[in-house]
Amino acid sequence: MRDVVEFFMIGCLLLVCGAAGVLAATDPELPVLAEEQFDGDSLNRWAATDPAAWKLEEREGGHVLHQFQQSRVQTPVRSPFNRCLLRGVTVGDFQFDVDLQSTTRDYPHRSLCLFFGYQDPAHFYYVHLGQRADDHANQIFIVNDAPRTKISTSTTDGTPWDDAWHHVRIKRNVESGLIEIFFDDMETPVMTATDSTFTRGEVGIGSFDDTGRFDNIVLRGRAVETPSAL
Repeated sequence: MRDVVEFFMIGCLLLVCGAAGVLAATDPELPVLAEEQFDGDSLNRWAATDPAAWKLEEREGGHVLHQFQQSRVQTPVRSPFNRCLLRGVTVGDFQFDVDLQSTTRDYPHRSLCLFFGYQDPAHFYYVHLGQRADDHANQIFIVNDAPRTKISTSTTDGTPWDDAWHHVRIKRNVESGLIEIFFDDMETPVMTATDSTFTRGEVGIGSFDDTGRFDNIVLRGRAVETPSAL
């Protein structure tokens, strides 16, 4: 009987220790570092490669940010031209939520982009949400002092663009290198990648060479000290 009791107690202790290990390994909810509904009268938290390509628009009692034309910029390597960065916040682990709307014509590469791990114009990640997937569309990319390179380990056949608003989320875990992209469905990622080249950086919105509107931005994450420049 004593052996049974000791065995039971040891089992309970292992179960409790195992549960504690799981709890210790689980990160608490990432704190909110920035929110943006574009209801102010300035864009002083945002830095665009070409400010003339962006404007605030009043819509349904609020405001949205519209990248309404192609940016007139040169990039050091082949990469998206239209970038607008949230300045003053550099993150490691993060969750980046954005409402967006494509405002361009319907064609196979109809797309918008979100940027993260941004160091400078030649070093960053971005997700290209393209209507039809190929090696240059509807993928996760790295720009590392060379033309953009696909790093996706999974993706879909394409992003189902229409003229409606959609919600996109990026989740990034620095320790594992995991990158997950969600489109409307926040349970199942539409793209994944694993890469640890850039473990921190800024986030941003934009496109390769199309146009779109952006609103209701929320950045959760772990802030780190690393300045960067456009």
